[in-house]
Amino acid sequence: MLKKVTAKQFRQTYTTASVQTQDSRLDETVLTIISDVRNNGDRALFRLTEELDGVSLSNLQVTGDEFREADMAISRQFKTALETARKNIEAFHVEQKEQSWFMNPDSGITLGQKVTPIERVGIYIPGGKAAYPSSVLMNVIPAKLAGVSEIAITTPPDENGNISPYVLAAAMEAGADHVYKVGGAQAIAALAYGSETIKSVNKIAGPGNAYVARAKKWVYGDVAIDMIAGPSEICIVADDTTNAAFAAADLLSQAEHDEQARPLLVTPSDAMAKAIQEEISNQTEKLERKATIRQSLEQNGHIIVTETLAEALDTANFIAPEHLQLMIEKPFESLPSITNAGAIFLGDYSPEPLGDYVAGPNHTLPTSGTAVFSSPLGVYDFVKKSSIIHYDQDALTKVSQAVSTLAEAEGLTAHANSVQIRKGENHA
Repeated sequence: MLKKVTAKQFRQTYTTASVQTQDSRLDETVLTIISDVRNNGDRALFRLTEELDGVSLSNLQVTGDEFREADMAISRQFKTALETARKNIEAFHVEQKEQSWFMNPDSGITLGQKVTPIERVGIYIPGGKAAYPSSVLMNVIPAKLAGVSEIAITTPPDENGNISPYVLAAAMEAGADHVYKVGGAQAIAALAYGSETIKSVNKIAGPGNAYVARAKKWVYGDVAIDMIAGPSEICIVADDTTNAAFAAADLLSQAEHDEQARPLLVTPSDAMAKAIQEEISNQTEKLERKATIRQSLEQNGHIIVTETLAEALDTANFIAPEHLQLMIEKPFESLPSITNAGAIFLGDYSPEPLGDYVAGPNHTLPTSGTAVFSSPLGVYDFVKKSSIIHYDQDALTKVSQAVSTLAEAEGLTAHANSVQIRKGENHA
């Protein structure tokens, strides 16, 4: 059952439990793994996969035969669903593509910005409790649209040393170049620093467990990363018009991710709070992952009762959730009030799982309150930008005194000289 609290009580006790919280034992383990992979390459990857995943591999890279077997193993229905999702994700993300641009603010001056794709990108796809072909599409497709030349996926093998055929089918559908049977912190280390089999990349994206998240934090700076993801979370804002059965189902859809998932309901309606609580109790009993769901609800779930709808929306901004559902009478009217959310779902017929799979917007979203400063993964995450500056001689002469004055005020006389020498003057 969800714990019922007031908005004031919730604010006093709620923490994001960010994955960036210090954990010396986790750090020690992750840093040891990173060092091992850097020093021993493939040997470390084979050994760590056997030690940590219980799998003895004969090869790290998925072969052509394995891709063909995966294609034969999946149903036509799954292929159709995959194609639908891919088309919708592409259609949405193509709108995010940026172009280089130039301007001429004055005679003899050209300024601009050059947009260049990142050359090599690594995508981490979790394994273990479930397969995530949707995450393959959500990470690979924007990278492809950005123009990334080489995209490598790493993902943990199952107990037989295989990769889910659904994940491999998604990799083929999205256009990944390589798939490697490596998981955990060792996969992040391999992507960051390379091995005999795995080529190092320039940026790593994709969600993972605490070890993966921590490894991404430690390799950041040597490579770029997308974000450090925490537990999945959903916040539903409800009023007297909400369909209680729908809202309960959506809360439970997030609770089944894992025991750390955060299902949150915010409402000014006591009657709706009670109705949704009853629906949660009834629906949980019918669900396959009810043990995980119960733990998520009991450990991290809340019903937050507010005085007004405005206070409910303010509370949602305070939470800054990964997923926010406005299941209220006039959701579009309340949309301008929302400032902090990874993805916003409007109305009773826009459930969060729609965004997970086929709507089109990316489901890789900021968690743990980071939506106050972060955005969903997009095409823009897979490009870099260079400023372009060109002045001819006359244009430089016009501003040379301003450059020199500012440089000298900072005590950087060599900077001033760099400009003045072009006028035939030498201040050095």
